Amino acid sequence: MPVKIISDSTCDLSKELIEKYDIEITPLTVTLGEKSGKDGIDITPEDIYRYVEETGKLSKTGAVNSDEYEKVFRKWRDLGYDVVQFCIGSLFSSSYQSACIAAQEMDGVYVVDTANLSSGQGLTVVKAAEMAQQGASAKEIAAACEDMLDRVEASFVVNNIEYLHKGGRCSSLAALGSNIFHIKPCIEVIKGKMIAAKKFRGRIARVIKNYVEDRLHDRTDIEPDRIFITHTRIDSEIIETVKSLIRQFQPGIREILDTTAGATVTTHCGPDTLGVLFVRKK
Repeated sequence: MPVKIISDSTCDLSKELIEKYDIEITPLTVTLGEKSGKDGIDITPEDIYRYVEETGKLSKTGAVNSDEYEKVFRKWRDLGYDVVQFCIGSLFSSSYQSACIAAQEMDGVYVVDTANLSSGQGLTVVKAAEMAQQGASAKEIAAACEDMLDRVEASFVVNNIEYLHKGGRCSSLAALGSNIFHIKPCIEVIKGKMIAAKKFRGRIARVIKNYVEDRLHDRTDIEPDRIFITHTRIDSEIIETVKSLIRQFQPGIREILDTTAGATVTTHCGPDTLGVLFVRKK
């Protein structure tokens, strides 16, 4: 039976990758004051930047509900497909719980809690899509992707800590200290939670160089398939520098994928955020 790979919009895959791998997207909801819309359809990251600049307030995000999931699952089941749905980590959103409720209503639907977000989630989605193209079953795909979750290494350097502060993810004192001393925190996703790891100091261009070297230099445990560079609004020269550093530190990487974070992730990170994300070897 053919398999349909579906993911929440929080996977932050580019339009090209979504088309290449024939992935369906279940969008989260983003609310800007009185206006609500679907991530990537009605509301874009630029809408969020504009809203924050004009109001000083942060947008809000909402999970995919069980009715929305059930509608999508039913469509593909009626077309003769088994389904594997990938959700943003269950500690970040109730989307996973909603998908599980929807999946209870039918056979042939597997729901994966990626315990991650952005292209940390996207890494598992692309792996699943490759397996589906190779003829693996939905059960095999879900099991293989769940097996790799602990090996996904997702981290980001955040330049504008004000978004994290407005979203309640850091204290006023921490935000003030970061602004005064030009501290840029590296946020890592560990066991489904975001934690502040190493802190870098200086201008964002130099900080990102140091961050990439810290993550990739002298590493022999990185799977060579691909590395994602995922970012919010940032200078294109910085992105090109990161690509060069990846080739320098990890010359065996077969694919470097450049993706822009969607509206949900941008809500919490703000502009000038960048991460390199990959999978460790077994």
